[in-house]
Amino acid sequence: MEKQVLTQEEIQSLKNIQNNQSLLIEQLGLLEYKVLILEKEKQKLKQTLQNQIETEEQIGKQLQQKYGDGSIDLEKGEFIPVP
Repeated sequence: MEKQVLTQEEIQSLKNIQNNQSLLIEQLGLLEYKVLILEKEKQKLKQTLQNQIETEEQIGKQLQQKYGDGSIDLEKGEFIPVP
């Protein structure tokens, strides 16, 4: 079978496809990198939230031991016991 030569338009179309694929692969890699960074940041925030919850529980227990059951008015800085 005889070799056939592609037209310049066909060659250019194929090169455009190849370039677009390379660009997409690069963009997907960058996006995946950003996702990993965001996941790491999310884990840090989850840990910070967990620490916050533990601190809140600890302070709540300390205040309950000191003052008993009730609520606190932060505006006035007062403890209001349960009747």
